[in-house]
Amino acid sequence: MSASLILVVSGCVLLAIGMPVAFALALATVGALVVADAYPLMVVLKETFTGIDSFPLMAVPFFILAAELMSGGSLTEVLLKFAGQFVGHRRGGLGYTNVVSLTFFSGISGSALADAAGPGSMLIRMMDKAGYDRAYAAALTASTAIVGPIIPPSIIMIIYALQDDNVSVGSLFVAGLLPGVLIAIAMCVVNWHVSKQRNYKGDGETPALAEILRTTWRALPALLLPVVILGGMRAGWFTPTEASVVAVFYALVCGKFVYRTLEWKALPDILSRSALLSASVLIIIGLSAAFAWVLTIEAVPQAMADWIVAMHLSPTAFLILVNVFLLLFGIFIEPLPGVMVLAPILAPVAVKLGIDPVHFAMVVIYNLTLGMITPPVGGLLFVTSNVSRVPLGPLVRELMPFLWAHGVVLLVITFLPALSTWLPHALGFK
Repeated sequence: MSASLILVVSGCVLLAIGMPVAFALALATVGALVVADAYPLMVVLKETFTGIDSFPLMAVPFFILAAELMSGGSLTEVLLKFAGQFVGHRRGGLGYTNVVSLTFFSGISGSALADAAGPGSMLIRMMDKAGYDRAYAAALTASTAIVGPIIPPSIIMIIYALQDDNVSVGSLFVAGLLPGVLIAIAMCVVNWHVSKQRNYKGDGETPALAEILRTTWRALPALLLPVVILGGMRAGWFTPTEASVVAVFYALVCGKFVYRTLEWKALPDILSRSALLSASVLIIIGLSAAFAWVLTIEAVPQAMADWIVAMHLSPTAFLILVNVFLLLFGIFIEPLPGVMVLAPILAPVAVKLGIDPVHFAMVVIYNLTLGMITPPVGGLLFVTSNVSRVPLGPLVRELMPFLWAHGVVLLVITFLPALSTWLPHALGFK
């Protein structure tokens, strides 16, 4: 039995029984090497360390640290108040506040799980106290947190750019802006419909203009972080990796000297949380690299690419096939290892068919990210269920309208390439 067959079958089985992704990848890789007896076990260690031995990958822990520093500096409360002043008074106002706040926070965290566990948990409590169904509040939070990996800075986009030489981190960051806004609009439409049916009322009147200006001025430093990152990269002042370090110092200055809520004694706790989260992400990346090495050395990507090309699919048919495949694949595996394994296989085929690599990257990233809110493995479902104390059953039932909305957005992104490519091209990103 070939090593690749053992690898894929054992990996799928381990993920299906609920084993953590990192352990499933490690055991599948070791099992394939032992049973096939074709390669030394040292390959696992070598490729795991090689997978994380990358200068661009240094951006991941720095962006995570920047998000933790911003959260420690009371950023969540500032963004909540800023978003609420525009939409909080409308029917379903706290639902809109949820969507807008998480969208703004996405421009800082780059992680869907961080959005759901941080500001998301606070918003769920606020909606529950205001009379919203707690399961609905949790479903809205999980669905909106999907924006986290789409709007820059995005950890998964950094990983994708390392797998596909046809795209850059900067181009993917910019490409995610319009799709991210479209997702947020779709979530607002669902919230409008549900709030109208259930008569979820607003939480007050529109603030006075002076109050709006004061709140906006206070939120401006936090809102400028994505602008600083993208603007500095476009101007050539720093690379994406250097931008992550700039983001850390910017967050530190904002928390300590602008908002004056970040205390020095809180830094050890912030650093330890950042280190723990970074380690969990990097170990998945490293073990995904070992998993992908076996596939590559067994020529699985080349064989699959040749098989797909031999089908003589049109670009449209190929995109439809990829969407169906990725939606099914994303049910069982997290986005990061999904990108590590599938991007080297599918991206070259897309280029051969004349599909813009930036457009295709957005289709892949959005598809795999949707797997985070689809049972049985959806990581966002478990995080949101835990922080909201809502069982998975009611949460999934409330999630259905949002899944349909995500499906519509996915079709729009798939068949309107300009939504992903226009802005990177207009700003001169290659």
